[in-house]
Amino acid sequence: MTAPRFVYDRRRFLRDCLAAGAVVLHPAVAYNATAQPSEKIRVGVIGCGGQGKSNLNAIKGSVVAVCDVDSKRLGEAKDLVVKANGKCEAYADYRKLLEAKDIDAVLLATPDHWHALPAIEACLAGKDVYCEKPMTLTIAEGQAMVKAARKHERIVQCGSQQRSDDKFRTACELVANGVLGKVKAVKVGIAGVNFKGPAVPDGDPPAELDYDAWLGPAPKKPFNTLHVHYNFRFFWDYSGGQLTNWGAHHLDITQWGLGMDASGPATIQGQARFHKEKWYEVPEWCEIVYTYANGTVVTCGQGQKMGATFEGNDGQWIYVNRGKLEASDPELLKPLQARDAVRLYVSRSHHGNWLECIRSRKLPICDVAIGHRSATVCHLGNIAVRSGKKVTWDPAKEEVVGDSEVAAMVSRPYRAPWKLPEV
Repeated sequence: MTAPRFVYDRRRFLRDCLAAGAVVLHPAVAYNATAQPSEKIRVGVIGCGGQGKSNLNAIKGSVVAVCDVDSKRLGEAKDLVVKANGKCEAYADYRKLLEAKDIDAVLLATPDHWHALPAIEACLAGKDVYCEKPMTLTIAEGQAMVKAARKHERIVQCGSQQRSDDKFRTACELVANGVLGKVKAVKVGIAGVNFKGPAVPDGDPPAELDYDAWLGPAPKKPFNTLHVHYNFRFFWDYSGGQLTNWGAHHLDITQWGLGMDASGPATIQGQARFHKEKWYEVPEWCEIVYTYANGTVVTCGQGQKMGATFEGNDGQWIYVNRGKLEASDPELLKPLQARDAVRLYVSRSHHGNWLECIRSRKLPICDVAIGHRSATVCHLGNIAVRSGKKVTWDPAKEEVVGDSEVAAMVSRPYRAPWKLPEV
């Protein structure tokens, strides 16, 4: 699979994304489609836990290799692929998988602190990428990922699969076409913390887990059985709690509906409550208030109804969640008839869209730049909570304004010898 020429229409991209009230109809960044693979796309899956297996099952006909630092999970994933395809290579080190010439693309379902490094290195190796949400651990990682994907002409899909659901697309399309008038507010509800305590003492890692490799660029800390695998999301070194877990879904939909895929909020304020016995580090409850330059206020937290509720100035609303699309007046949900109505990107299979775009070289429905922007909204909320300050954000420059201490929180140092590659 040779890399075709990259075409980037900057003027059209900015016009579509930044015009007042505009919504991206279709990604403006595209790749020349003159070179298409003649063979089936060969995928390596990096990270074979719960979400990794779910992704693997969705595309197992394309999977030719698996990788995990947990040998038990690695063996289970290999057996699954062998049963489906007859053979499968297994790797304990993702760098060895990236060296393989017979792998065209990789799917990343690692903990969040292990998204950016393999994603960027995959782009450098000429492989396309599917990266689970949230796309990153920090804002700076997302900026680097976008640069790598663009420079090396890679198709990178973020795993925000709600964009490939008809109900979410319909809700955003209705909002984009002004059925609510100007959107005054959006209420975004996220899940509560599902950490199963109580806390336990540190101990020795199990024989099947290469714990140092699991930590990777994260700070060196003693092993704790309740800090790894699913529970990684409740500790700052590895993730950002339910704000980056569920917020990456519902704030992504909010960005889509508001036409902010290439932008973001202007100010961010937050408050949070933490577990009194410190079983975990992230908030057990939070409320984040995002104010956009056009005056729209987005309130996100565990105190809101799960999903996203778009509210107009006249009190009308549209609510969307998995399996639900409701409105204050059912008439609001009638199909759009106007020929000039805004039509959003249609995908009915998130993994299928990724594989299709690898062949066509068109950008996927949740391109790396979109995944990065949606993750940025989540990270800004956590920065506001952790700093205790009102954050002023310049979405055009992607910079914190007026506070050097807060600005430093958009990135984190990596533990040696790990470092992000130069792009």
